[in-house]
Amino acid sequence: MIKVDNLSKSYGSIEAVKSLSFEINDGEIVGFLGANGAGKSTTLKVMTGFLRPTSGNVYVDDLNILDHEREIQKRIGYLPELNPLYVDMKVFDLLKFHATIRGMTDKQFKTALERVVHDCGLSGVIHRTVGDCSKGFKQRIGLAVAMIHDPEILILDEPVTGLDPNQIVEIRQLIKQLGKEKLVIMSSHILQEIQATVDKIIIINNGELVAEGSSEELIASAQGLAQLTLEIQDADENAIQEMKAFIPSLSIHTLESSEKSSFVTLEYANTSDPRKEIFDYAVKNQWSILEMSQSKTNLEDVFRSLTQKGDQGNA
Repeated sequence: MIKVDNLSKSYGSIEAVKSLSFEINDGEIVGFLGANGAGKSTTLKVMTGFLRPTSGNVYVDDLNILDHEREIQKRIGYLPELNPLYVDMKVFDLLKFHATIRGMTDKQFKTALERVVHDCGLSGVIHRTVGDCSKGFKQRIGLAVAMIHDPEILILDEPVTGLDPNQIVEIRQLIKQLGKEKLVIMSSHILQEIQATVDKIIIINNGELVAEGSSEELIASAQGLAQLTLEIQDADENAIQEMKAFIPSLSIHTLESSEKSSFVTLEYANTSDPRKEIFDYAVKNQWSILEMSQSKTNLEDVFRSLTQKGDQGNA
């Protein structure tokens, strides 16, 4: 388990992280979100012991980062946003180098190498120069470096940045597989990827916690409005306006008419679904509905509403 307790980090007069607190349990894949400059990378660097907190603390099980930094670092695998690889080394030599500085024996390295090559799909590039590998393989190599010592915790800062859609799917599947055995924290600006990968989401803004929960819980708590777009024939604007009297939960957001059809966008609470009532009303009034498409509040809407309040600090 990881517990971030009242964590603050300042760079001179700039408060990047402000009294941040949250907990992450073993076996969870957690998405860590925030706009540019919200304090995500700073928080992750403090959690890994790369930076010292200005105040507060980070606990990994019964250890705290101030007094047990080295011990905690042994339990963590960290893939920074700017994947720091030695591009002139062979993949094998790079993994061997990191195993050596981790204090692993040759026997331990041999076992670990088989594991990370299998888990990260590196068998085709293990004897290739890192710089000759594709962006997708470089991300896999970075993950292998982070995993070579078999850590209990993986912290991944923007692990899919710059990847094409096929590579993103590959890394997503790998992270989900790793999440069955390890506690995984990942930050990303690709919200669809976060939603498809993680069990829990933590959102920060200006260095402060603004939301925490599953994507479904965050969307439900936003209590936003859903929209329904209709294309209707055989209905004039007055008749459409009168529909509000029969279905009180609706409001008309936009209404436009052409010679052949009327185009209307209706709004209603996310918690309701008036589509059957609308259809029954249309049948009663002999309208022809050519199109009915629904859109509800999504994770992107929640993220934007939570992170567009106030100016951003530095990450």
